[in-house]
Amino acid sequence: MALKRTTVYAEAEDLAVIKAAAARRGTTEAEIIREAIHLAAMANRAWAEPFFIASYPGTGSLSPEEVRSEQARTYEATKRHRE
Repeated sequence: MALKRTTVYAEAEDLAVIKAAAARRGTTEAEIIREAIHLAAMANRAWAEPFFIASYPGTGSLSPEEVRSEQARTYEATKRHRE
């Protein structure tokens, strides 16, 4: 993905933490800031698809084992749907 240059204002204390973290991790301050921007973007993204694809019927009650089995089945179906 192409990078675009921008200007961001930050607190001096935050920049000092980023500088120390970059030195500790052996990376650049810019890489840490790009990672933070990406995490913020993903946390605020409006997804085109609903997070949960399957719905559960409201009749009866499920045992914990049945719930785990259905969660695993739904996870696998969702994983295949994204591929």
